[in-house]
Amino acid sequence: MNEFLGFLLSGVTVGFIYALVGIGFTVIYNSSGIINFSQGEFVMAGGMSTVFLLKAGLPLGVSFILAIMVTSIIGIVLYKLISFSKESSQISLIILTLGFAIFLRGLAEVVFDKELHTMPSFVGDGSFDMFGTTLTYQSILIMIVSIVIVTFLYFFFKKTKTGQAMMAASINVDAARLMGINIKKILMINFALSAAIAAIGGVLLTPITSTNYEVGIMLGLKGFAAAIIGGLSNPFGAVAGGLVLGILESLIAGYISSEYKDAVAFVALLAILFFMPGGIFGNTKAQRV
Repeated sequence: MNEFLGFLLSGVTVGFIYALVGIGFTVIYNSSGIINFSQGEFVMAGGMSTVFLLKAGLPLGVSFILAIMVTSIIGIVLYKLISFSKESSQISLIILTLGFAIFLRGLAEVVFDKELHTMPSFVGDGSFDMFGTTLTYQSILIMIVSIVIVTFLYFFFKKTKTGQAMMAASINVDAARLMGINIKKILMINFALSAAIAAIGGVLLTPITSTNYEVGIMLGLKGFAAAIIGGLSNPFGAVAGGLVLGILESLIAGYISSEYKDAVAFVALLAILFFMPGGIFGNTKAQRV
């Protein structure tokens, strides 16, 4: 039982990171209809920027904030590129995000390097015993921060004018525009917000798993799988999708073999697309894109 709880808590920790990446996918998809395959690179940008700002001598807190700001600006740059190509088809715009991801990866390789990097934990290297299993303080921090972000997003979308404008735009862009909502501003905020959330995930994960210029590839794919599992039409479904995916990975790695861990996301993704195309909490109607 202690072994099972250890795998479970480990899966929840990683699952929250997948959830943060998946939320970014859903936020952009619901506002623009675009699947942003640069989302994983936002995770990488957050982690790598923080590491090298720390090496430049800046305090951890300052490095963290600056890394989020830099990544948000990168998200806005992507939005500007998409807005310049607004007459293009949806498929072309999705390909544009793939090209932007490749560009960011190459830029990170040049600006930073190819080595693996880590950084100190935000809360020290201690651990906490829970139900007979050990949980590091950094893992607890990831859970707490993820829950805070999800709670913030819930109240942001439900209680603030900007959040409600985002929800209106996601439901019907034309109707939202007729109501006086600045769609361009809303889309720019969505891209910046999704980039910032992904960056936070990248920074929190780096003390546990380390980071490099290629780390965004797999995290982006797993975040996408989490969004599909939860339902692309529901930002909060990505949380459930991320947790399901993280727990499955941890259990498979612990009880069978770690060699199959990365395959879990793709098997789960295919199963959901076959049997529940709308995801667990999304629309049940499938749409060909």
